[in-house]
Amino acid sequence: ADGPPAGALVLSHGRGADELDLAPLLDLLDPDRRLVGLLPRGPLSLPPGGAHWYVVREIGYPDAPTFLETFAAASAWADAALAEAGVEAARTVFGGFSQGAVLSYSLGLAASRPRPAGILAISGFIPRVDGFELDLESRAGLPVSISHGTYDPIIGVEWGRDARERLEAAGADVTWRESPMPHAVDPA
Repeated sequence: ADGPPAGALVLSHGRGADELDLAPLLDLLDPDRRLVGLLPRGPLSLPPGGAHWYVVREIGYPDAPTFLETFAAASAWADAALAEAGVEAARTVFGGFSQGAVLSYSLGLAASRPRPAGILAISGFIPRVDGFELDLESRAGLPVSISHGTYDPIIGVEWGRDARERLEAAGADVTWRESPMPHAVDPA
């Protein structure tokens, strides 16, 4: 932020990337630099390389041990980083691509987490993990932007549509964007 922060924008990368992957989005999403931009790095180093948030066993259902451990660490990190920046969760948007979108849904929708200002999910899904509870009902009115490529071969567009349907049913304020793209961030 170019002054006292009005809020925070936490952007989490996808599988195999690193914390700098989404850095260009900070200026695009906050050109006036009113927000603190935070770019966490996934804690796992797995094949084929880069950083990961959890082990992928099945799309939609992250590996429970690695997901739950990462969720706890990411929650503690976010709480500490936001406290250091002087920003509360209610003024924070969690966003990400692919595994980073899954993390963003987790940090924004978990029963154990405070309600954020919003969620920005690109090509991800709301995770289904034993031992992980969501609280969608208390997120009524929450702004959520979901975008997904129609031709995504990694995380099929049906997962983005499922997130949209679940969140709309819970009363979230969902903006949906579907583009004729593969697994990527739509430049538009």
